[in-house]
Amino acid sequence: MSEENTYVPPKVWTYDAENGGEWASINAPTAGAREDVELPKGKHPFQLHSLATPNGQKVTIMFEELLALGETGAEYDAFPINIGKGEQFGSGFVGVNPNSKIPALIDNSGDAPVNVFESGSILLHLADKFGQFIPKDGAGRVEVLNWLFWQMGSAPYLGGGFGHFYAYAPEKFEYPIDRFTMEAKRQLDVLDKQLADNKFIAGDEYSIADIAIWTWYGGLVLGRLYDAAEFLDVKSYKNVVRWAKEIDVRPAVKRGVMVNRSWGDDENKQVPERHSAADFDGKDLS
Repeated sequence: MSEENTYVPPKVWTYDAENGGEWASINAPTAGAREDVELPKGKHPFQLHSLATPNGQKVTIMFEELLALGETGAEYDAFPINIGKGEQFGSGFVGVNPNSKIPALIDNSGDAPVNVFESGSILLHLADKFGQFIPKDGAGRVEVLNWLFWQMGSAPYLGGGFGHFYAYAPEKFEYPIDRFTMEAKRQLDVLDKQLADNKFIAGDEYSIADIAIWTWYGGLVLGRLYDAAEFLDVKSYKNVVRWAKEIDVRPAVKRGVMVNRSWGDDENKQVPERHSAADFDGKDLS
């Protein structure tokens, strides 16, 4: 890099909205509500406010998997939060999640409402509440939690790191793309080695670890994230591809990825709001 193009940080950083790229109108270095907006309410015990990003899909897949097992108490209403329009900064949403990130869940199934935010926390909350998709033995539970928290710590390097600089940054720069490509490929190699000896991420049983990891890394190797499958040579991670394809055909997964989705060429794969199983009638679940 030539000296004339080298960035010299100031002594004190100041916010420049014009330097924010695609999300410049939304991102800011402050927290809290920006407008007074109440959240809509449905009739079911669980009220989800989310969007069909990888983090949002984790929770809708979990709900659909629970319902597929006959857990009728897991009925939920899913309302969309348009993060491109800043709806995550409405006072109602901030009241559930002060961090203003989707997904956010209100659990009204107990004596008092419980606010749950962060996708990993929501998965664990639901797994414990229904006794599903997490082992009951101590060692098995720890292994699932190991991988659940691996995803929570690793995916920001894939999304905010690789995805941002490769797909969303206003300019392409070699250093950050190389830096985060190396890390994304290292993570894929971690998964590939783990899946070489395991049917699912934490062993023989499908778990919340698989749900959490699949929406990011499964989507990546199936060519659904950042248009980066060829660039990352994802086909070389054969065990990850095998695992991703096995999960992709699960009926609950097919339903879950549609919920809170309102974009794309095929409206038959979109369920912007979900209030009952009838919302999937006529949708393409192939």
